[in-house]
Amino acid sequence: MQTLFYNIKEIVGTHNPLQALRGVALSHLPNITNGYLLCNNGLITEVGSCTSEAFASANASATATNVTNIQKIDCTGQTLLPCWADSHTHLVYAGSREGEFVQKLQGDTYAQIAASGGGILSTARQVQVATEEVLLTQAYSRLQQVIAQGTGAIEIKSGYGLTIQDELKMLRVIAALKAISPIPIVATCLAAHAIPLAYKHNSQGYVELLIKELLPQVAQQKLAAFIDVFCDTGFYTVAQLLQLIIAAKNYGIQAKIHTNQLSSIGGLQAAIAHGALSVDHVETMTEDDIVTIGKSNTIGTLLPTAAYFLRMQQAPAWDMLEANAALALASDYNPGSSPSGNMNIVVSMACITLKMLPAEAVNAATINGAFAMGLQHKVGSIAAGKLANFILTKPIPNINYLPYSFGSNHIHSVYINGQLFNKNS
Repeated sequence: MQTLFYNIKEIVGTHNPLQALRGVALSHLPNITNGYLLCNNGLITEVGSCTSEAFASANASATATNVTNIQKIDCTGQTLLPCWADSHTHLVYAGSREGEFVQKLQGDTYAQIAASGGGILSTARQVQVATEEVLLTQAYSRLQQVIAQGTGAIEIKSGYGLTIQDELKMLRVIAALKAISPIPIVATCLAAHAIPLAYKHNSQGYVELLIKELLPQVAQQKLAAFIDVFCDTGFYTVAQLLQLIIAAKNYGIQAKIHTNQLSSIGGLQAAIAHGALSVDHVETMTEDDIVTIGKSNTIGTLLPTAAYFLRMQQAPAWDMLEANAALALASDYNPGSSPSGNMNIVVSMACITLKMLPAEAVNAATINGAFAMGLQHKVGSIAAGKLANFILTKPIPNINYLPYSFGSNHIHSVYINGQLFNKNS
């Protein structure tokens, strides 16, 4: 079935760059006014102006009396933009941690809660007793919710198992979710998330266990495209990060690394030196960290809702952009530090708390998010050949209005693979 969307007030994000947008280029958000989009079999086939000859031809075909396999949708007053590409989430989990939310309000720090057995370890205990069926059902519900909020591609990490058996269980759930998902899902093995209680005084022993027993099974069963490690003070060391990155690379598994959230201990430099696709969080950045990421091909993934929820300093987005870094935005959806996968809030918060321009934030949450998952050829912009995963807004003055008017839902409808996923009244 072909669908012709026409009279679109503005089509935003009509580029198809060969590499992630860096520095000043992130502020360039190409658009088409009075546009049309034609999709077929789940893909975008044409995009252009309604004043063009190409549209006249497409419109004539769509209105022919003998044509039954094409529908026309009048989008007068609406803006069309690519779906969000959320490149850092922990969508598979069990339970909730609102008790820790209160602890934080009472003054306990992230590190204090973790040291007392809370935080990641708390969720791990709940995941360990949950069945795969329960985890899948809950994760599928969350997936449906974030798609309705405009997410059209997503990365999901393990990391709440913290045993060989339970990490594999989480990765199998992600694989099962991927099999039934209407949007692309990328799996990341984050077994080196927190340090399990059983290895509290022997984290190196756990790292060696992951290398010897977990990674071979992950590779053999093709359960993850990426490996992640929480490299920070109180978690995994730079030396352990390197051991895991190198071991994973031997299986063709690339790194996406969680670092520089609490402190700068060299994890960023190590990850970049070994070809990490992204370094995520990066709230705590020294001058050398900023220069290093600016000179690299590694994407810095910023998670503003996590820093907001934890009441921590935000990443120095401006400084990184001035250093010519490539930045992405993601939700960090998880039960402890960012219990929301709403990328519309992420984009708005990036403007308000990171001082990113709306165009920069939209690019970071779409095309650069796609690059941060290796999905840039499928999603992230409105271009022929890509999946027809896009958002149609309610009437808005322009794209800047989305992060500006942060308290309202401006999504009229979400289309996935060219089909209506949901529609808001």
